[in-house]
Amino acid sequence: MMNRVLAKRELAPLVTLLEVEAPRIQRRWKAGQFIIIRPLETSERIPLTIVDSDASRQSITMVIQAIGKTTKEAVSLEPEALMCDLVGPLGEPATMSTGKNVVCMAGGVGVAELLPVAKAFHQAGNRVTALCGARSENYRILDAELKEAVDELHWATDDGSFGFHGNVVQLLNSLAGPGTFQEGHVIGPIPMMKAAAEATRGWGLKLHASLNPVMIDGTGMCGGCRVTVGNEVKFACVDGPEFDAHLVDFDELTRRNRAYREMEQESLHHKCRVGLDIH
Repeated sequence: MMNRVLAKRELAPLVTLLEVEAPRIQRRWKAGQFIIIRPLETSERIPLTIVDSDASRQSITMVIQAIGKTTKEAVSLEPEALMCDLVGPLGEPATMSTGKNVVCMAGGVGVAELLPVAKAFHQAGNRVTALCGARSENYRILDAELKEAVDELHWATDDGSFGFHGNVVQLLNSLAGPGTFQEGHVIGPIPMMKAAAEATRGWGLKLHASLNPVMIDGTGMCGGCRVTVGNEVKFACVDGPEFDAHLVDFDELTRRNRAYREMEQESLHHKCRVGLDIH
């Protein structure tokens, strides 16, 4: 099934929101789940978080940071264009609780994944504090949507141009300590998630991390997304993407995510010649 792009909006430099027609996914998805897309027939498959949906338009929205070949191909699509493949919802929904003080932390485009999870926590009857980070004020995304979704929102920027001057974990330590929160969710760059796990290890806080390993098929068959959690091997696409942050081997996750970095850079300049009539 081809999926039509309904709307496109730039949120920040190199960060774009796409709304895509996907009626089956729209009816079934829950906060924390993801999709795998292939924007063009020649594109690779990449996982993206489902950010929101619209029942009246039978659509879902995703936020894409254009940093690699496939993400750049995705954000090049204009309204009315057809996305080649869109599969989902995949993975397990985010863990929910009720009646607790919950902290939701995100860095960079992880804010897009955090929005539906924070909203779901709030709708489930929790008091939700969101701590979000960006490189600078110009890179903050979905601020208005977050304000509507949570009880309390704080921003940290690396350059101090908006909110707290520093990163999300430093912001957390400035606002909270052991006993402040009973549950939490973190998504963002691996160093940030690792630092959040270390900072809260003795807090009596159940912290869930949404992981972003290399992922290919999304059904648990290829094994590309395997992660080690509490000395057990898990597949992020079917067992996750959310795991107990205090049990995740973030060092292994970092090594695995770096494995194809050089090839990813080469792909930006490579032109596929398969199928061409070459003489």
